[in-house]
Amino acid sequence: QVQLVESGGGSVQAGGSLRVSCSCTGRTFSMGWFRQAPGKEREFVAAIVWSGGSTSYSDSMKGRFTISRDNAKNTVYLQMTSLKPEDTAVYYCAARVHRGLFTSPRNYDYWGQGTQVTVSS
Repeated sequence: QVQLVESGGGSVQAGGSLRVSCSCTGRTFSMGWFRQAPGKEREFVAAIVWSGGSTSYSDSMKGRFTISRDNAKNTVYLQMTSLKPEDTAVYYCAARVHRGLFTSPRNYDYWGQGTQVTVSS
């Protein structure tokens, strides 16, 4: 059984930075970060493969957000910089058991509880 626990969300002013973390127990192939704002669909942010570290990013967030992993700690990070009010959302990490690096939430098998990120102007 895979369990995911996010941490590190909070409130920050526009232009600031924040890092969220996701601790993973269980064996998975890749991890993803998604976000969901009120009234909107869940949106892909970034994904990473545990072995080798290949990554994928949403075009709209590439350059501001960085996904990384610490294999020894079984933890994936999302470093967010130059934050904007429109980045306000609940951020979820997700795990995929089988091979592949995907952007659709339908391709992920397990989800964390989410962590709130609020960016004020």
